[in-house]
This record gives sequence, structure tokens and C-alpha cells, in this order.
Amino acid sequence: MTYAEPATMPKPCALFRSFVGFRLFVALHSFRAGQPRERGAGCSREGVAMPFGSTRRKAGALAPQVEGYRAWLAERGYTTQTSRNMLKDLGQVGLWLSEQGLDAADLNENHLKRHLSDLQEAGRRRVAGPRGIVPLLTFLREAGVVPAPQVALSPAEVLLERYRCWMGSERGLSASTMLRYGNTARRFLIEQAMVDAEFAPGGLTGADLNAFLLRECARVSAGSAKGRVAELRSLMKFLHLHGVIPMKLGGAMPPVGGWRFASVPPTMATGDIQRLLDETPRQGTVGVRDYAILMLVARLGLRSIEVARMLLDDVDWRCGEIVVRGKGRREDRLPLPADVGEALVAYLSGPRPCVDARHVFLTCRAPHGPIRADLVGDVVERACQRAGSPKVGPHRLRHALAADMLRHGAGLTAIGQVLRHQDLATTALYAKVDFIALRAVAQPWPGTEAT
Repeated sequence: MTYAEPATMPKPCALFRSFVGFRLFVALHSFRAGQPRERGAGCSREGVAMPFGSTRRKAGALAPQVEGYRAWLAERGYTTQTSRNMLKDLGQVGLWLSEQGLDAADLNENHLKRHLSDLQEAGRRRVAGPRGIVPLLTFLREAGVVPAPQVALSPAEVLLERYRCWMGSERGLSASTMLRYGNTARRFLIEQAMVDAEFAPGGLTGADLNAFLLRECARVSAGSAKGRVAELRSLMKFLHLHGVIPMKLGGAMPPVGGWRFASVPPTMATGDIQRLLDETPRQGTVGVRDYAILMLVARLGLRSIEVARMLLDDVDWRCGEIVVRGKGRREDRLPLPADVGEALVAYLSGPRPCVDARHVFLTCRAPHGPIRADLVGDVVERACQRAGSPKVGPHRLRHALAADMLRHGAGLTAIGQVLRHQDLATTALYAKVDFIALRAVAQPWPGTEAT
């Protein structure tokens, strides 16, 4: 008997012949364009090289954009499988545009919704969601293929845009402050427009401002309520300077009550903070990144925005220092402890995405970009859940660092330098948590014995 005789081994023989036939089929079709088939590449009907998996058919109106889109996805860290699926989506959209008699420049959000609806009605097994289809429109607009959307702005939106420009050019506010002030202004103006369909900013009164503040302050802390007053006063100042309202309404809002040093800074025990660090996994992209973030917050007392702003150039490995970009565009240099440096090295030399971005901490999912400040709070909350501790924010770790330095004999001046306080009076608040020193100066109540 021969090796391939069916009586001996029918199944292996059939499998072997099927495999050989498949390879021959692929090889023949790969040479239709006159060139050998490359891994990850196929051929279109017209013999033009197309990314394998992007589409088995011509990409219609978007055929010239296939290679550019593939490179664009690779630059942003999308995986091979995800890129393949998104290239398939490009092919489907391009074919749909051709069937509808539309050009690539005609594509917009409404067309994408119609396309996805048609796919669902046709019973397609895989229909892209917003996360998979929105990047295509973003790429086409960045490449100049699709024009930017022309949106008709309402009078309130036009006013908000002027307000944002004024804050940046005239007041010199940072991007984060402008965002916070702009959000409060948007909520206020939209609420007024909903109450009165014929709302005009020129008819604003102090009662309108105070009614809005009462609703806002009912759901925020006293510190945030003070911020709401400052944000509304800024808006009223802008409206008055530009002649939108006839009088200054900033004084119509009473200040929020608050007394300096009325409270004790909330802290955490050193053991609880160490438990947060110990329970954070030190493997995987998310775990290594989160551990480095926690080390910066717990060991150096960095604010959330300072962690998010950190750049690769801010770490001076030779001198063992880092540059901290704090409030008011202020930059300070702090020593880099060895354990914090090791955590940074583990992230930068390991799972950090290899993309063209200068920020230290990047998102773990594509498109990879700088993290936002609120992600630092999420990192601390996840650490609390793993350690079985009550949820706290990153600022609690900052307070705990100051209290721990005070317990180990550091003076208020040294603490203020580490926390980068501009006013020593701010640091003086931490003297209230030094209970050992307070007991030494406390006097017994008259008529009682000291204990």
C-alpha cells in the first residue's frame, strides 16, 4: 500500500490534499497582479493591491484612501485584527457611497447612519458601532477628503464661543479652567433658554443667578459652590464688558459661607496607603501604568492634572529629578525617589504603547493618547476596591503625604515645598493633624487635672 491509499489513512490524505489545494488557490490569485502575495495583503477585482481583510471587493469611492487609513490606524496603536475590521468598514462605506451615487466628499454623519441602518436591515452578521466607524470620518476630515461639518450655531452657542475666546486671549486662563468655566456658563444659559423660549441675555436679573446657584449648590460641596459663584461672576463680567447686559450682576450673588481652617484635612494611615500599592497588579498594560500613577500620587503628592500633564522630557534621569507642571502654568522641580523611578521605568520600558506622543501616561486602548485628569481618580478608586478600603480620591493621598511628613518631623516650610503651595498659610492647615504637638501645648480645663 502507498502512503496516500485511502484504505490506510483516508482522513489524513483528504486533509493533506485540501491543504495543498488551498495553498495553490491562494498562490494563483496572489500572482494575478504580477507580484507575489505579501502577508496581510490581497488583491481587488481590478488587480490593485488591497490590504488583506479590509475588503474582498473594490472599496468604491474610498479606494484611494485605503493605504492612508491603514497607516493612520497603525500610528494610533490599533491592533492588526481591529485594523482589519475597520478597513472592512471602509470598504463597505465606499461601496455604499458608489451605490448611492455619492462621492467621498459627500460623506457625513447622516450618511453613516443610513449606511449602518441598511446593513442591519440586510441582516449582516457584523455591523460596526460608533467606536469603529467614527475614526473613519475623523481620518477623512484630517486628510481633507471630507469637509468639516457646517453647524448652525444658536445665539447662546455663539455667545459661549465668544466667551471662551475672551477667557483665553484676555484673561489668559488655562485650558482646564476655561473648560470648567465654559461648562458652567453653558448650563446656565441653556437652563435660561429652556425656561423662557424668548430668552435674551440682556434681560438677566440677580434672581436668575441666585436661583441657578441654589440648584447647583444643593448637589456639590462648599468648595465647589464657591467655584460656581466665581465662574458665574466671570460670565457676568464678560457680558457687561461687551455690552450684552446693562449692569454688573456679579455683586448680586452673595459669597458662599466658609471659614479658613474650619476643618481638619482628611488623611489616611500609612498602612492603608501601602495596602493600596500592594494590591495593585504590576503586570499587564493597565496594572503597570496604574502602579506608576499611584506611586507619583502617594510618594510625591502630585495632583491629578499634574500626573496627566507629565511629559517624557520632564524626567531628568541623570539628576534624579522631575518637572511638575502645576497650577497657573507654574513649573517646579522635585527629587525623584528610587521606588518611583523604578515604577516609571517599568512602565516606559514595558507596556507603554509605542506611539508618537510625548506624554508619559497614555490610554491603554486605541487610539492611544494622553490620559485625562479624571482617569487618575479612577485609578485610585480601583485600588481602593481591590484593597477593600473606602473609596477616596487622589487628593486624600496628597493630604496623607503631608500628615506623614509632619509626623516624621518635617516642618511646614518643607511640606509646602513638596506640595508646591504658593502661600505658607495653606500649608499651616496641616498643623491641625499633628496631634502629638497639639497635646504638648494644650492646657487643662480650669479646675480639672491634666491627663
